[in-house]
Amino acid sequence: MSDAALQRIAEALERLAPPPQPVPDFTEASAYVWQPDPDALVPVPKVNRVDLDLLVGIDRSRDTLLANTRQFAAGMPANNALLWGARGMGKSSLVKAIHAAVQAEYPGLCIVEVQREDMESIGRCLDLLRGAARRFVLFCDDLSFSHDDAHYKSLKAVLDGGIAGRPDNVVLYATSNRRHLMPRDMIENERSTSISPSEAVEEKVSLSDRFGLWLGFHPCDQDQYLAMIRGYCDAHDVAIDDDTLRAEAIEWQATRGSRSGRVAWQYFVDLAGRKGVTL
Repeated sequence: MSDAALQRIAEALERLAPPPQPVPDFTEASAYVWQPDPDALVPVPKVNRVDLDLLVGIDRSRDTLLANTRQFAAGMPANNALLWGARGMGKSSLVKAIHAAVQAEYPGLCIVEVQREDMESIGRCLDLLRGAARRFVLFCDDLSFSHDDAHYKSLKAVLDGGIAGRPDNVVLYATSNRRHLMPRDMIENERSTSISPSEAVEEKVSLSDRFGLWLGFHPCDQDQYLAMIRGYCDAHDVAIDDDTLRAEAIEWQATRGSRSGRVAWQYFVDLAGRKGVTL
């Protein structure tokens, strides 16, 4: 094949390839979403979050994660964190609220959300963040892995850093309903079918061991549930007497068959709508 033909092929391939995405200067926003193919960090002008003071019943987890994030924002060593436990108890809300609180003290702190299904591209995201002057909380919500899912191997590279090491300006916060990020039946299946059961289980369970902080979230009791709703009412100036709030909120959670921070917020949204209060 002639040199001219090779040149034409090369030019055609360049036209087909998407143009490289510019690296953000990280001054237009403090929150971003990672989107691969083509790789881009998309700024989020307004983050969907609640105030840190409105998160009730998770004081120990709040204080621990807040201290860890402040250390990180100040340029000190900090741990990756896994927030695991009951549904609807404020795991993802806590991460976003703490970012807002600490970012007010340290304006150079950014949060970057990564979807679980994009975990295999996380190395490329880290390459963009590695040389930036800011510090980044890499946030993955509802992280878990199924039986045939190999994405956990990409996450291991983030947590351990591989040969290059995890960037000093990046820390990973993940939330999950599962303490070990794997379904229990998957772990039991490995034990019963693998040639070397202990090694097969260890490979998968050890993923959660790579998080320096484990913060557990447990179902709230009725007093905490009612306190959450009262806090929302006070913060948004929704007037309702205690007896009415108690009766309606308990009926609401009974119809849902569960009691959690998410259920408390859903009742409050209904209440605010009936009271004509915009949120």
